[in-house]
Amino acid sequence: MVTLQKNLEQAKSKIIGIDRKRLGIGTLSEKTLHAILKNTYEPDEDKQEIPIGRFYADIFTGENIIEIQTAQFNRMREKLSAFLPEYAVTIVYPIAKEKWLYWIDEKTGEIKEKRKSPKKGTPYMGFLELYKIKMFLKHPNLKIRFLLLDMEEYKLLNGWGEKRKNNASRFDRIPLAVREEYIMERKEDYMQFVPYDIEDTFTSKTFGKTANIPRSLAQTVLNILDYVEVVERIGKEGNAYIYRVKYE
Repeated sequence: MVTLQKNLEQAKSKIIGIDRKRLGIGTLSEKTLHAILKNTYEPDEDKQEIPIGRFYADIFTGENIIEIQTAQFNRMREKLSAFLPEYAVTIVYPIAKEKWLYWIDEKTGEIKEKRKSPKKGTPYMGFLELYKIKMFLKHPNLKIRFLLLDMEEYKLLNGWGEKRKNNASRFDRIPLAVREEYIMERKEDYMQFVPYDIEDTFTSKTFGKTANIPRSLAQTVLNILDYVEVVERIGKEGNAYIYRVKYE
């Protein structure tokens, strides 16, 4: 984790410079988070944006591919279909653990305010994206990394409502620090998402309470855990499925 943090700091200096106040928000790319993480995992630009067939790999080492995917995993389906038969592919998905929000006036570029978001990210949020590529999750060449980061997020005051914040556009995200990295390289690695104190049998409701996540998210998590054969459905309780951990 120390090495990853060091690599992140070096990538930030390379992409946006050390003195961000001097550079100013107007100089930042809309894909700063993607660019920084790409350089965190592979600083050698000769291994970045490499054409493979009709697609480009974010990082290609000659044997392995790393894709930095900040959202919309569904857009990766064609690329995964092309890459996975030939190469080991790692998808890195960043999740904001702690987030500081900055609001920007579009006309003046002035940063109006800064506040810490009360919401805290968890690795379970990544399952909403995994669901979009569920059909690939058992492929032996696919590896997943959830990277929990502290972040700054810049949003434009172009939404509706009195303060223009409702449905406002996100302008940029800047990673600050690495908090945790969750690595899934084989099905047993998904066991880290099953709470150690879960009951022998459970529903999505009890799983959600134990994992401290909403029931709707727990349903998606269990859908994936069932698919990769970490848990299994053994019955129903009313309209709710009953699960248990699946042991080999």
